[in-house]
Amino acid sequence: MEFTWNQTLYDDIISHTEPLAKERKGKHYDITSSRYDALVSVEEEEFFTHPDGPYPGSKAELKKDKEYTGKRLVRHTHKVPYYGKAIQAAIDEAAKDGGGVVELPEGIYYTGALELKSGVELHLCYGAQLCFMRNKSNQFYPVRFSRWEGVECKNFSPFIYANGAENIAVTGDGTLDGCADEFNWMPWKFGFFGETDQEIQRQRLFKMSADNTDPESRVFDDTVSTLRPPFLQFYRCKNVLVQDVRIANSPFWEVNPVLCENVLIKGIHVETNLYNNDGIDPESSKNVLIEDCYFQTGDDCIAIKSGRNNDGRRIGVPCENLIIRNNTFSNGHGGITIGSEISGGVKNVFAEHNSFDSPNLDYPVRFKTNAQRGGHLENIYVRDSVVNKSRISVVHCDFFYEEGENGPYMPLLRNVTLDGFQTKPGGSIDAKYPFYLRGFQQAPIQNVTFHNMNLEGVAGAAILENIQHLRMENVTINGVRQEDATVDIGEQSAAEEAV
Repeated sequence: MEFTWNQTLYDDIISHTEPLAKERKGKHYDITSSRYDALVSVEEEEFFTHPDGPYPGSKAELKKDKEYTGKRLVRHTHKVPYYGKAIQAAIDEAAKDGGGVVELPEGIYYTGALELKSGVELHLCYGAQLCFMRNKSNQFYPVRFSRWEGVECKNFSPFIYANGAENIAVTGDGTLDGCADEFNWMPWKFGFFGETDQEIQRQRLFKMSADNTDPESRVFDDTVSTLRPPFLQFYRCKNVLVQDVRIANSPFWEVNPVLCENVLIKGIHVETNLYNNDGIDPESSKNVLIEDCYFQTGDDCIAIKSGRNNDGRRIGVPCENLIIRNNTFSNGHGGITIGSEISGGVKNVFAEHNSFDSPNLDYPVRFKTNAQRGGHLENIYVRDSVVNKSRISVVHCDFFYEEGENGPYMPLLRNVTLDGFQTKPGGSIDAKYPFYLRGFQQAPIQNVTFHNMNLEGVAGAAILENIQHLRMENVTINGVRQEDATVDIGEQSAAEEAV
């Protein structure tokens, strides 16, 4: 069957999310007010540089330069005015008073992790820059209950965190600066510069999940943790707004609502081109609207998730009812990605009027799962979008990702419609394939529809394998109109002939 645009459900999602952008009433708490002066302190920030200076080449070249990555970093310290206690006090006071707006006027403010409370909006005025300390310690980032790559644990606090809060917001024309770079937070990613490789603790966490260890006992404090925290994570919250702010230099994922309901992310600028810097990761959340955002990321721009393996299945909450519209994907490897931490499933995703314009984009739409992740992925409708670059394929799904067939949890992907994808006029998407879809023989992809597509600059034929009910209608590739047809596909060779 073809998955059609469900306007009733679309309108219902809008009714739960658009009203979150209304102006919040309540008292304003200016953190530069004299009442908070006693809470502003001078702290020592620790940071690192490379003895040879910044690397002159690309990230890919840096990874291969063993001489450069093998050198030890140089430790520095300097004194900074620390506003973390003042900002947190204002948040706590506003929450105690029944809600309000904590306001940061123009200026630079150093802080550690902040915890938002119910009814509180953190507002950064134009020219305000909130800089997060580069000290990788629990002094500034206390241990808090979190989800990390889809697995529950206690780790460094996300930089801005909320747990069980309602009616919260981060807004304004200012900048949230995580201050991460190749030498601060990031070396853990690969164990560069003599620092411990993050993979050791990552695999320890995944084993805890596989062994069904009590999440409360999965403690990663600063004596062992190399798990870089996300920037904004809202955990089990309701009515969440993130609007207009610029988010830069995150150590990990940028905006990560987990197990939340009613989320509006509107007009933000995400600008972090490092490693694992997904722009927005809605995870096991319901009623999410992402619109008018701009992405410059070092990974996926938007990645929809619902928990990894045992944890995703144990909690069992899908990510559902999402609208993604009017966004610009200016840099990143994936545009809209579903997975790979998708064991809880995803359903009802509507995406429209997006511009995929990254020179490094591999796929505008991608599905990532396998027989370890599993998950039911269903009802995805993407329409009326422009694709300027797509190095691998416009739509990509490969169940053979990482563990592939090595697992007992067969994924389900069904009811996917792409309607109205166009190459930028006069442009070329420079793609290897128009479509790359590989299901399992025992778990084929089901009900895929391509409508009204005009793709220019495709090098090769489609790769299609194990698909039940693939429909093509009014699809043109490199100026050649494809035959309108509905087919079932087993082996790849049959797929190529069909396209």
